[in-house]
Amino acid sequence: MSVRVVFDLDGTLIDAAPDIHGVANSQLAPHGAQITLEQTRDLIGNGVSVLITRMLAAVNLPDTLHAQMLPAFKEAYLTAVHKTHPYDGVRDTLDALKEAGYLLGVCTNKPIAPTMAVLDHLGLTHYFDTIWGGDTLPVHKPDPAPLHAAFDALGDGPCIFVGDSEVDAETAQRAGVAFLLYTEGYRNIDVSQIPHTAAFNDFAQLPALVKKYAGLR
Repeated sequence: MSVRVVFDLDGTLIDAAPDIHGVANSQLAPHGAQITLEQTRDLIGNGVSVLITRMLAAVNLPDTLHAQMLPAFKEAYLTAVHKTHPYDGVRDTLDALKEAGYLLGVCTNKPIAPTMAVLDHLGLTHYFDTIWGGDTLPVHKPDPAPLHAAFDALGDGPCIFVGDSEVDAETAQRAGVAFLLYTEGYRNIDVSQIPHTAAFNDFAQLPALVKKYAGLR
């Protein structure tokens, strides 16, 4: 039995907003519209389909464009990896967690194809024993099913979910697992308004929090 730690991806392990921003504006440009990087950060969290809906609303374009934008967005997403980077300390922390014998996974609302593309590009794939995208199952976060599936794939042991947003917090609550909140990601509300077991702003803090809330001494 091992401690199981599952991570959200965008806004938690990696800052993908610059690449998503580029894809969004490439889709908006033919319609004479653009969004800012900060607007993009606010749109992230509920998957590509919801992101497009929010993006169109933000620039007052009709939602009827959604159907044509979705496949083009997904295709562009596959190669949108070059401006994405892990947050400071992520690699060292993943090394420490693996060395401690923990089983690690990813549960993200990003579609699985661009998820694998960016993890491969950044050299992070090998850290994870299971990876679940936003389209791996018919439902995605905050439905707890993908998170349950990720933990189930890791076997038995204490469960900890690490994320950065209100969506992640709701998912953890519905799944009945401990939630460690990374405060430097894409959340849209104050930390005090997001239910969490503990919060951290530096990945160097995470191994001790995992040990504590996994019930280890």
